[in-house]
Amino acid sequence: MSASTFQIERALPATHHTPHGATGTTGTAPTAVLHQPSLTTTVPKEYVHRASVAEVMLTGWRRRDEHRFTVSAQWPRLHGFFATVDGHHDPLLVAETIRQAGLLLAHTEFAVPLGHQFLMWDLSVDTRPEHLLITSTPAAPEIEVTCTDIKRRGTTISGLRLDVVIRRDGHIAATGAASFNCTSPAVYQRLRAARIGHNAPAPLPLTSPLAPQDVGRLSPTDVVLSPTPQPDRWQLRADTRHPVLFDHPVDHIPGMVLLEAARQATTAHLGQPCLPTAIHSHFTRYAELDTPCLITARTLTHNPTQPQQILITGHQDNTPIFTTTITTT
Repeated sequence: MSASTFQIERALPATHHTPHGATGTTGTAPTAVLHQPSLTTTVPKEYVHRASVAEVMLTGWRRRDEHRFTVSAQWPRLHGFFATVDGHHDPLLVAETIRQAGLLLAHTEFAVPLGHQFLMWDLSVDTRPEHLLITSTPAAPEIEVTCTDIKRRGTTISGLRLDVVIRRDGHIAATGAASFNCTSPAVYQRLRAARIGHNAPAPLPLTSPLAPQDVGRLSPTDVVLSPTPQPDRWQLRADTRHPVLFDHPVDHIPGMVLLEAARQATTAHLGQPCLPTAIHSHFTRYAELDTPCLITARTLTHNPTQPQQILITGHQDNTPIFTTTITTT
């Protein structure tokens, strides 16, 4: 590993953790070379729970004080799934960047061992579209992260909240927040015993997608909604073979799939492509792979001169799974 791989100012914690969860370091851990141009690569994919290096958005991080950090990232001009929206970077790409930042800091700065499971409770993004325009080079945003509501368990943590400000070329491009809990493999095994292992129920058969153009997509493989007989009501279509939404095997439907379902439901509800300027989501329980998840959408604002707010809800067995409010111009 080269000496300038990561844009940080201290030794990089090793990816191996001790049995007690303390982050280890190696005798040859790199430090940043500040007097010459640095070489840029992504952070280890394991730190952001990705199987594919191509899906890692983060390139480095550094601690500013006890609870504040700066994380660097890179957004491609064209991504295989996070679609270009009217010449702008996808707001869901911003949401994924926030998600990854939380995981990265939990592992590297708060000693959460690799292998722990994370449960996201909420995730919000507010964007300034004029600073999300795609230009002639990849975007290199800088993410200022403040961690609060830190719940500690021994030498590690069991949960925290992060508030972020994302700057691009010195301008605020987005703000956001997220909160999550993390559990050990043993605890997760007990909580999810009926859903994991050899006795786990099989996922639902894949249902037919809506027409891609009706949900702002080009390919039916990227459509996560199936039609139902009722207007503004769809069944979630979870294709576990999708290389981005299901980057690695999981025992439930990931939160990013639910966010994409909310965005597609908003587009179908409005009957036209939309650029979300704000996405506020709350997750109440795991979305199971073997149970139909019904998605509904309704308009909250009706003044055509004001930004539209659409409320999207997801239910399984008549039990709320998540709610998302999307604001669009």
